[in-house]
Amino acid sequence: MPQKGISAGDGNANLGIIEAPSKPALSSQTVQALEEQTAAPTPVKKSGKAKQQIDVKAELEKRQGGKHLLNLVVIGHVDAGKSTLMGHLLYLLGNINKRTMHKYEQESKKAGKASFAYAWVLDETGEERERGVTMDVGMTKFETQTKVITLMDAPGHKDFIPNMITGAAQADVAILVVDASRGEFEAGFETGGQTREHGLLVRSLGVTQLAVAVNKMDQVNWKQERFLEIVVKLGQFLKQAGFKESDVAYIPTSGLGGENLVTRSQSSELTKWYEGKCLLEQIDSFKPPQRSVDKPFRLCVSDVFKDQGSGFCVTGKIEAGYVQVGDRLLAMPPNETCTVKGIALHDEPVDWAAAGDHISLTLTGMDIIKIKVGCIFCCPKEPIKVCTRFRARLLIFNIEIPITKGFPVLLHYQTVSEPATIRRLLSVLHKSTGEVTKKKPKCLVKGQNALIELETQRPIALELYKDFKELGRFMLRYSGSTIAAGVVTEIKE
Repeated sequence: MPQKGISAGDGNANLGIIEAPSKPALSSQTVQALEEQTAAPTPVKKSGKAKQQIDVKAELEKRQGGKHLLNLVVIGHVDAGKSTLMGHLLYLLGNINKRTMHKYEQESKKAGKASFAYAWVLDETGEERERGVTMDVGMTKFETQTKVITLMDAPGHKDFIPNMITGAAQADVAILVVDASRGEFEAGFETGGQTREHGLLVRSLGVTQLAVAVNKMDQVNWKQERFLEIVVKLGQFLKQAGFKESDVAYIPTSGLGGENLVTRSQSSELTKWYEGKCLLEQIDSFKPPQRSVDKPFRLCVSDVFKDQGSGFCVTGKIEAGYVQVGDRLLAMPPNETCTVKGIALHDEPVDWAAAGDHISLTLTGMDIIKIKVGCIFCCPKEPIKVCTRFRARLLIFNIEIPITKGFPVLLHYQTVSEPATIRRLLSVLHKSTGEVTKKKPKCLVKGQNALIELETQRPIALELYKDFKELGRFMLRYSGSTIAAGVVTEIKE
């Protein structure tokens, strides 16, 4: 790719520790991310394919008129207006025709939810519309001047955080939507609000660039003081979470009014103090990340369904490598092989697809019963490792109770969530150097960096962090809140 995205070093910017906002920014405690201290990658064999070899890099440049692919997730506290904001953006871009929009407006009026019309563009199921909240990750595609964007609208409600993690794990960049109206921003940001947890989660899942849409600015009459107050509060927090200031942009918007979304706002109340980009220009200016096209093929399944003909379909994002029609693939953990009969990118059939693409594969030669969400398809010559026990470096977030041996957790990894147990606490590590400060601790408390051994109930397929960054990160949750982020350092069995 012509522009190199962020260099490897930046990508692993420090995962800071989140503390109460009353304290000054914790520069001294910023973690020299777990990531940097894992050793050099294991060498990769080149797979010799008999079929004619496509020059993937050259083809990638040509595809889509030379536009870069970017996976974008939209996150934020429940009711910050994520779906309305993005629905209106898509409408203004002409991705939804007037007739459909008119239908949504009529239907939402009938349901007594007139202001939800744009949200219905992305919240398609009856239950989501009835409750007025997003539950699953909605996916759509749109184009800007230089990019093709796959948009994922994540749920903001606390109950659906597992779905949100699935969305964030597949994203390169994020838009964090906050509600500017008095009291609402505070509710989303203070303890128990999802703004913090979401910000922390996307950073730990490897998203380094963020656009903050300060939404519903029309509710506070586009006041500059309110905008700056939010920027200062969020800025401190995001810095601790490990975002670089240069990688975070703040944009005042109104999702319902459609102000400052696709064109710079003409509203005199805003233009007198804001001269920056509109949301679409900001999305367009994100740097495209580097894709691991040279590595062996890996695809993580996010959905499985039956096809009309023989075979079945799986959807997911290619994490590494590339795939062509006719390739043999191996599915792990079930350890079954199959053949790729067809590939579709954004619902259009293609002959090949490469790292970073969200695709659906039509597969034959395997029973659909064997495949579950979270399975990983890989190249049979260089399969992914499958295990139930592995060692990892953890960064512990704000937790109330200490973590002890035998502690039960829910492991969120790519699109998988598996019950797991912390089998051994091996050592506590120094935050910045990664040296062992204490061997065999009895318990772990908030803010610590530690080496542990985890055991899952069922086998899962994963990679070492040093070999595949995307496939080596995970989150741990316990009783509805995220307690730690980690990277895989050693696979036992």
